[in-house]
Amino acid sequence: MTAIDERTITDVALEQMSATPNPRLREIMDCLVRHLHAFAREADLTPEEWLEGIKFLTAVGQACTPYRQEFILLSDTLGLSSLINTLHDRRSVEVGTKTSLLGPFYRQGAPQKKLGESIASPGDGAEICIYGRIVNLAGKPIPNASIEIWQSDDHGFYDLQKHDPSQMDLRGWFHADAEGRYSLRTVRPLGYLIPLDGPVGDMIRAQRRHGFRPAHIHFLVGAPGCRELVTALYLRNDDHINSDTVFGVTDSLITETKVNDPSSPFPSLPSIRFDFQLGAATAREESGRVGADPSQIVKTARVSH
Repeated sequence: MTAIDERTITDVALEQMSATPNPRLREIMDCLVRHLHAFAREADLTPEEWLEGIKFLTAVGQACTPYRQEFILLSDTLGLSSLINTLHDRRSVEVGTKTSLLGPFYRQGAPQKKLGESIASPGDGAEICIYGRIVNLAGKPIPNASIEIWQSDDHGFYDLQKHDPSQMDLRGWFHADAEGRYSLRTVRPLGYLIPLDGPVGDMIRAQRRHGFRPAHIHFLVGAPGCRELVTALYLRNDDHINSDTVFGVTDSLITETKVNDPSSPFPSLPSIRFDFQLGAATAREESGRVGADPSQIVKTARVSH
């Protein structure tokens, strides 16, 4: 029997896990154990610090509900979500519009809308128009592509953060026309503080970080034979465009509203024009959604137990 100490424990643990039938699970757990053990040795963790970490992760789990995903928020603020996103992009066979994070506020079942309709409820704020085309990398239109959109309101809040989170607002699901054109109306979102009333907020304050995300609008665009695009448009001149707390901003996704745009289907409204390019899907395309509907994660967790 191998004597277990700080030098041998890693190999002993890996040997015990070596019979894992699923090769990918075995590979992932091997990497996880090696890096966790290396982290503990490098930081020279004390029992008190280890327990504080356990308490923190417990609190993160307890903060998760069908309307809130604190673990995704934690992953986002540590830069892990952005890293997973870039690793997924590296596997693509064609590079189209740059991707971004799905985030912790995505939810399934957005109401289906007709082109040109508004996703905002009355009183949400002054309207803007978003329009453009869905095309492939050759610039040819992709007919009937689906477009999901969601965003915060003009005060910086998502519907999931409001008094009745079961009510949907500022979400919609559209289909482009036969020429790949899309258009919709919404309100200009406001940059916002991530939720700071939970354990992730405690971490952000302890790190002396500002906790802000720049104003942005999320999109989920797809079509048969194409790689699903998860992305967001970020509004220029936001105070935090260069210091996004969740590291989601890319130069090519920064845009701004224009006034008196003659090409806009609503020329009287401030408009954003953006054409989305979809790359081809691989034979076995994995999901690129770095995020999920909070209610689906809770449901899946319960089933797995």
